[in-house]
Amino acid sequence: MRKPKLFAGAGLLAVAAVAVVLTTASADSPGPPPATTPIQHLVVIFGENISFDHYFGTYPNATNPPGEPTFTAAPNTPDVNGLNNTLLNFNPNAANPQRLDRSEALTCDQDHKYGDEQKAADGGLMDKAVEFTNNSNCVAPDQSKPNLVMDYYDGNTVTGLWNYAQHFSLSDNSYDTVFGPSTPGALNLISGQTHGATPAAIAGSVENGSVIGDPDPTLDDCGSGNTVTMSGKNIGDLLNAHHLTWGWFNGGFDPTGTNGGKAVCGASSTNVGGATVADYSPHHEPFMYYASTANPHHMLPSSPSMIGKTDQANHQYDLKDFDTAVGNNNLPAVSFLKAPAYEDGHAGYSDPLDEQRFIVHTINELEKSPQWSSTAVVLAYDDSDGWYDHQMSPIVSPSAAPSDALNGPGVCGNVKDQSAYPDRCGYGPRLPLLVISPWAKSNFVDSSITDQSSIIRFVEDNWQLGRIGDQSFDAKAGTLGNMFDFNPKAPRSAKLFLDETTGLPVGGDDHGHGSPGAPGNGGHGSSGGGEHHHHHSNKTRSARVSCTTHRTSQHRVVVSCVNHGKTHGRAAMRFRIVRNGKVLATARGVVRGGKAKASLRSKKALSGRYTLRVSLADTAGVTAVSHTVNLR
Repeated sequence: MRKPKLFAGAGLLAVAAVAVVLTTASADSPGPPPATTPIQHLVVIFGENISFDHYFGTYPNATNPPGEPTFTAAPNTPDVNGLNNTLLNFNPNAANPQRLDRSEALTCDQDHKYGDEQKAADGGLMDKAVEFTNNSNCVAPDQSKPNLVMDYYDGNTVTGLWNYAQHFSLSDNSYDTVFGPSTPGALNLISGQTHGATPAAIAGSVENGSVIGDPDPTLDDCGSGNTVTMSGKNIGDLLNAHHLTWGWFNGGFDPTGTNGGKAVCGASSTNVGGATVADYSPHHEPFMYYASTANPHHMLPSSPSMIGKTDQANHQYDLKDFDTAVGNNNLPAVSFLKAPAYEDGHAGYSDPLDEQRFIVHTINELEKSPQWSSTAVVLAYDDSDGWYDHQMSPIVSPSAAPSDALNGPGVCGNVKDQSAYPDRCGYGPRLPLLVISPWAKSNFVDSSITDQSSIIRFVEDNWQLGRIGDQSFDAKAGTLGNMFDFNPKAPRSAKLFLDETTGLPVGGDDHGHGSPGAPGNGGHGSSGGGEHHHHHSNKTRSARVSCTTHRTSQHRVVVSCVNHGKTHGRAAMRFRIVRNGKVLATARGVVRGGKAKASLRSKKALSGRYTLRVSLADTAGVTAVSHTVNLR
């Protein structure tokens, strides 16, 4: 398991004005486009194989048996489109849904083939899950039971996710872009595409040039069996074209050796049941299918400062590199995270408890970063695993191919529709989706229609990248914007630190706290109040701070400052570029060795005379910065 790198927030801030002249002469290359929202860093945690009802069917009502983490919903928690009394007790399927206890975290993997999921939906009747996607045959430590495909967890097992839903935003109307298993979902996440595969036909994996199964990427040294490459563009290509930093960070990606000149992916871990699981799964890494974004030999980044930039790693990394980027206050604009397999939630080798540890660890780590104030985490899934969900998806892309079966053999949706595209029938099953951010609406349920490609649409819109084209689903995708509140006067959602094992709220430290009455632990949820911090002494000490600036583009300036005085414990500097009393750009840097550095980006072009305001604080109190210098 990754070891977190924790970085402190600052105490009370003292401010000094530093005159700065920024001229156009220092711009030597086009900079990335400014974000259109306060989100400067998007982190996508992409889990495995969960339907909405499987995790959130009875939200926000948990059973709360003795000896398990207790979940109590905050007052006025909105309902979700979940498992009502009729669906729980008089379900149209061959069996009623049953609660899975926390002791039943390890279960069999279910059938989630492209055609079988359509058969289970039965033309929209949603009544054939037992016949077509149930699988109760597996070996220890996974547990099998009759009609397992119908069953669900509640807030005593997926406690962390329910607490995040209480504190931030949950969607109850988000879907797999198409039917089928992991690889189509992963491809849709980054390109809105599953067609363009070579070879164009592999039984059970590729049909009519569209991926419907789980072939490995041909360009990956660690791939095996049936392999394919994909043509066309993905979101990485758009980010590169606009000079934005990004990366896919995958557990077990770093090679453990070589064999015949090829990388060996031999890292493994032990899940909660004691089973040993290989960390890296090639068909879960979608950028490796595209020549433009592949890192065939799993080469490491050339230096920590190059994480997110184009070098020999080509934006494909191990999760340790994400920790390094967070620890260096150098989070890419867009980061995709894939847990090592034992923590990705996929039934058969992972489980909700191992998955919770990874998710909570990652979000706690981000909330302790100075960059949290401009970060959004999207928690999404690649497919449903075939787990029962009662809500039929809207069919926005009909298909007529041998593998289709929703409305009869070879038919999925209204195939007379001119938009029909072979083997890309969708939307597929309903999946969980959460947005966790200071800018997320608090204790909010969004019921607008979204899908996996809504995530890349958010990236495209936030950084003005344009669309992928070539019938990508991004052009049809609904917006994630309903899950945010970007009104600058609105209260921000407070940080929520959870215990990795129980999923329950824990007290904060000098990095910040969750709200005092944290939901999910018998408290009352915050409706979006500000952060709660320790209060520090106002004792002032003398200090000297000197700064230099370097403008890297018309919209960006790098500020480096040295504190010549003494600080106590953790320290940080905040930088603001101001003109006529208006703040045009802001950033924060952790003080290390008396130095702090940050990159400030303004939506408006920077040219002429500005004021640079520098704030310095540490864990013992305020350090006053009292002098002004002119920088040219």
